[in-house]
Amino acid sequence: SKLAALFQHPLYNIPIPEVTEKDKLFVVNPMEKFSLHSSGSDEWVSSSKAETLLPTGKTAYDTYPTWLKFHVGINRYELYPRRDPLMPTLLQDLATQRIVSSVQKSGGTQIKLIMTFPNYGQALFKPMKQTRDQETPIDFFYFSDFERHNAEIAAFHLDRILDFRRIPPVSGRLVNITKEIRDITTDKKLAKTFFISPAGNVCFYGECSYYCSTEHALCGKPDQLEGSMAALLPDKTLAKRRSWRSPWRRSYHKSKKAEWELNPNYCAQVRETPPYDRGHRLLDLIDMTVLDFLMGNMDRHHYETFEKFGNDTFLLHLDNGRGFGTHSRDELSILAPLRQCCSIKKSTYLRLRLLATQPYRLSDLMREALATDPLTPILAEPHLRALDRRLGKVLEVVGRCLAR
Repeated sequence: SKLAALFQHPLYNIPIPEVTEKDKLFVVNPMEKFSLHSSGSDEWVSSSKAETLLPTGKTAYDTYPTWLKFHVGINRYELYPRRDPLMPTLLQDLATQRIVSSVQKSGGTQIKLIMTFPNYGQALFKPMKQTRDQETPIDFFYFSDFERHNAEIAAFHLDRILDFRRIPPVSGRLVNITKEIRDITTDKKLAKTFFISPAGNVCFYGECSYYCSTEHALCGKPDQLEGSMAALLPDKTLAKRRSWRSPWRRSYHKSKKAEWELNPNYCAQVRETPPYDRGHRLLDLIDMTVLDFLMGNMDRHHYETFEKFGNDTFLLHLDNGRGFGTHSRDELSILAPLRQCCSIKKSTYLRLRLLATQPYRLSDLMREALATDPLTPILAEPHLRALDRRLGKVLEVVGRCLAR
């Protein structure tokens, strides 16, 4: 396994700083067994009934379901550890746990559902919109592109291979629209949008600002529908997150350009603006830029951090559905932060160089990682080849910066 060899490599064994109590997202009483209010809120309550809800074990921690262990493990430095023993179980849960509730997530340009499992875990379901080999039409603006379920799955694995570990776990899943959405939803607005198509398939379209109409309905075959299931982060009432506007955000306008596209010295002013004027925030943003360029994702207008950790923490790479839309062309403008700032973490650079070598070729690692997903193949071969080509272009940009 190339993947196993990669994770054994010294560059993937650089220790993180010691995690103290204040570096943990949650400080948990080790004697407390936990259950949750079944009101749909994510509020944890101590409960003597926990044993009846959750499997018992030697310690209270053993009684937590996997998603709760994932939440408790989040710290200032990483969303989950490199060798996370929970990961296979968590991905398995996302793919197989019985769905007891499906409601539409509000906001956004396209339909997404929040699905709840019997152990109170929740996942964000993004349904399949187009086939693996369809490319985004060349005349589409980035802000009117479809969100792709397979891009969410591939982004999680790519983020892990790059050793960022800033995307919550995602698994593919085949969902039965009738039994797992229509028959169990309590969402009245969503319920009104189900219909049977002329071909006899079960369809729905939900309510949203862009692609929610009968023309853009999601249809099963006859009621089986592919989608991505992403583990939800802790509820914001428990762990506040701060949303930051990316300095290299696009204009989201058909004819206007953003300032960074017009000013070649734009990075100098970013470097003087908090929080980019100290610490590793700018370098973290450049990590995210590399991830986005490899995926071809132009839609990174915001990013989030956990408020508890202030400015000294990792960025969450959420919402990656507009990646992997094209393999035949590379969007070099995504690399603007790297090109303009000529800065990159040494550890990131060394890992990128490693992933460009034959024994650890990025496309091979991704092919191996994605083969474990229930919906494999996740990416068409041209997308995997594009990863190697784009990695070469990132290293070229860094090479020019080093020469300068």
